[in-house]
Amino acid sequence: MAVRVFIVGVGLISPLGAGFAPNRAALEQGRTGIAPLSLFATPHRAPLPVGEVRDLPRDDGLPRTHVLAGLAAAEALRGARQQPDAVVLGAVTGGMPVTEVLLKDGVGDPRRYRHHANGSVAEYVAGEIGCTGTVLTVSTACSSGTAALKLALEMLRSGRSACALAGGVDALCRMTYYGFNALQLVDPEGARPLDRSRRGMTVAEGAALLLLVACEEPPDHALAELLGAGLSCDAYHPTAPRPDGSGACRAMRDALSDAGVAPSGIDYVHLHGTGTIDNDLAEARALHDLFGERMPHLSSTKGATGHALGAAGALGAAISVMSIGAGLIPASSGCRVPDPEMNLHPVAAPLTAKVDTVLSNAFGFGGNNAALVMGRPGQLPPRREVRRREDNFTILGSACLTGAGNASATLERLREGKPVRGLMPPESMAANLPPRDLRRLKRLSRAVQSLAIAAHGDAAAPAAIASVFFGTGWGPLSEMHDFLVKLFESNEQFTSPTDFVGAVHNAAAGQVAIRFGAQGPNVTMTGGDYSFEQALMGAVLLPPDSGACCLLIAADEDHPVLSRRFDPSAALSDAPSDGGAAFCLGRGRTGRGPRLFPAFLRYAHGDPHAVHAMVEALGGKAAIEARYGAVFAGIPLAQREIGRRQLDGFLLLAGFTGGVVDYRRWTGEYAAASAVAACCAARFVAEGSVPILPGRSSAGPLHGKGILLVGLGDFVTAVGVLP
Repeated sequence: MAVRVFIVGVGLISPLGAGFAPNRAALEQGRTGIAPLSLFATPHRAPLPVGEVRDLPRDDGLPRTHVLAGLAAAEALRGARQQPDAVVLGAVTGGMPVTEVLLKDGVGDPRRYRHHANGSVAEYVAGEIGCTGTVLTVSTACSSGTAALKLALEMLRSGRSACALAGGVDALCRMTYYGFNALQLVDPEGARPLDRSRRGMTVAEGAALLLLVACEEPPDHALAELLGAGLSCDAYHPTAPRPDGSGACRAMRDALSDAGVAPSGIDYVHLHGTGTIDNDLAEARALHDLFGERMPHLSSTKGATGHALGAAGALGAAISVMSIGAGLIPASSGCRVPDPEMNLHPVAAPLTAKVDTVLSNAFGFGGNNAALVMGRPGQLPPRREVRRREDNFTILGSACLTGAGNASATLERLREGKPVRGLMPPESMAANLPPRDLRRLKRLSRAVQSLAIAAHGDAAAPAAIASVFFGTGWGPLSEMHDFLVKLFESNEQFTSPTDFVGAVHNAAAGQVAIRFGAQGPNVTMTGGDYSFEQALMGAVLLPPDSGACCLLIAADEDHPVLSRRFDPSAALSDAPSDGGAAFCLGRGRTGRGPRLFPAFLRYAHGDPHAVHAMVEALGGKAAIEARYGAVFAGIPLAQREIGRRQLDGFLLLAGFTGGVVDYRRWTGEYAAASAVAACCAARFVAEGSVPILPGRSSAGPLHGKGILLVGLGDFVTAVGVLP
C-alpha cells in the first residue's frame, strides 16, 4: 500500500492575527505585526520591536506558550474527521513566561511550576484534545517545529500513527527577549531579512499546528501534501552557522530527495531569513549551491511576523500551505534594498502565482538545520510503501554516570547490593574532558560530553558518528539559573550571553556533534521522566545509514534551587541525585552487543487502557515470557501510587513471574534515571544474570533472555534490551 501524508487542518496564531484566515489576509495586504514590546516592562531601555500576539486570552497560572498551543490545536481540529493518535510538538520556552516571574518573586511551591517543563505543552495539548497515543516534544532551538513535523511524517509513514497533530509553539519571555539582545542579534529597527542594512532579528511568539493524516489517495479536504523533510547539523559552532551554507544545503537536498522532487520542481522557497548578518548570508550561499541559476521565487516573512523561535518552522509550513492553496507568495517584509553580496531577488510585494511545490527552511542554534517540501495534494505520484523500519539497535558501546561515579563504579556498587543515588562526582564528569572544556562547560554539558566520549570509546571498533539524539527532562538548569539571577539582580539591566546560549535544551547535543563531526540529524527530546524513551524513539524514526552509528544520550543535572521546584519527584526525595547514560548504537544487528529498542510509548494520563495496550504491543503473555527474564520498573516518586497500580496490572495481565526491579530505589530521583537503568540492564544482559539489587529480593540468571524496562505514571513506556 502506498502511504502518503496529507495536511487536512492548520491552526495558526502569529503577531499578524489569531487564525489561518487573518494571517492570510495580513500577508496578502503586506501588513506587519511588529511593534514595541508591551507584554512586560523593560526598566532601563525603551522596549525593542517584537512580534507579540495581541489580545491573547488570559488563563491564570497557564503560560502563554500553552495558551497559544491550545488555540492553534483547536483551529487545526475544527471540522476534523479523524482524531489525532499522536502529538509531536517543537518548543523552546515551555512555561518560562510564568517560571521567570515565579523565580523573581521567590516562589518555592513546586505546584506553581507544574507547567514549566517544555514537554508540558505537548501534554497539555494532548489532554485538551483527548489524545492518549504517542506524545513527543522536540527542542532543537529554532528548528524545533520543523523537526517535529519530520518526526510526525516518519511516524505516519511507518504506520506508528494514522493521524498526528504536529508543529511548534513559543511565547515571548524575558529570557529570550534579553538573551538575544545580549548576543547583539536584535535589530532595534525591526528585522530586515536579506536587506543590505540588516542588523539582526526580531524576537517573536506564535504557534502553528498541522493535522496530518496517512492515506493512499488525497482526501477531498486535503490542503496540501507533506512530501518530504530533511535534517542536518553543521557541527561547527554553538550559535553561528557554517559560513559556506553547506549544512543548510544538505538539509534542503535531503528534503528534496525524501520528497522525490528535483530543485527545478520548486516554485517557492519560504526562507528561514531571520535578518541576522551571518545566517542570511549562509542561507543565500546554500540556495545558490542548490538552485544555481534557476532560482525560484523566495521570501522571508520574519519581517512581518518576527522570529517565533521553536514555532518559526511550523509557521513557515503553515504559510507554505497558504501559498499552495491561495497562490500567495508573501513579500519579504523589511527588505528595502537586497544585499548585493547575496545576489538574491526576494519578492518585494505580495505576489499571486500558481504554486504547486514549496520548500520551507528553519535553522537553529547548535547548527540544527531543517527543511520541508510540501505540494499540491496528489500532484506527484506516490513513492512509498507503508513500512516499519527495523526498530532494533545494537549497543556497540555504553557508559553511565551516577552518584557512584562512572559505569564501572556504578556496577561495582550495585553488585554489592548498594544504591547509586547521589550527585555525579565532579572527577567522574571531568575524566574524559580536556581542560578547556572544564573551564567553559557547566554541570549538564560536562556530563553529556563525558558520557558521549565514554560510550564511543567503549565500542570495540568505533565507527563514525552520523547523528546525535539527546533526552533531557529539564535541560541545563545551571545556565538557566545563572542567566536569570544576573538579570534580576541587575533589575533587568545585565545578563550573560554565554549562559543564554548554554541554557537551550539542545546546547549539549550540539557540542557533541561538534566534537564528533556528526552532520546528520541532531535531535533533542524533552519529556520529563520519559525523555530517554522519547530520544530512543527519535533515533528509531531517523536511523543512521547502514555502516554509520548514532549516539543516544540522556542526562539531567540536579540544581540546589531549581530541581526541587520543577521536578515533583525530586521535591519528595530525601537524597538529591542526578546522572545519565549514553549509547553508541549501530542500526539493526551490527555486532555482538545487546539490542536496544522502543517497544511502547503512550501518554497515559487518565487512560485506564494504557497498560493493556502495552501488553498487547509486546505480543502478549507468551511473547513476554519467552523474551524477558526480568522487568526493570521505573516509577517516579511523585507518581508512585498510580505507578504501582499500573505495575501490578501489567504483571497480572502479562502473567510475568520473573524478577522485578524497582530501579529508582537505587538510581535516585531524576528524569534521566531510565537511561541509567537501560545501561545497567545492557551490562546484565551481556553477562546473563541480574545481581541482587536494591529493590529486588534475589539475584537470578536470565537464561538467555533480555530485560524489559517499563516506565509508569503519566506515560506508560516499554524499552527492550535483548541478547
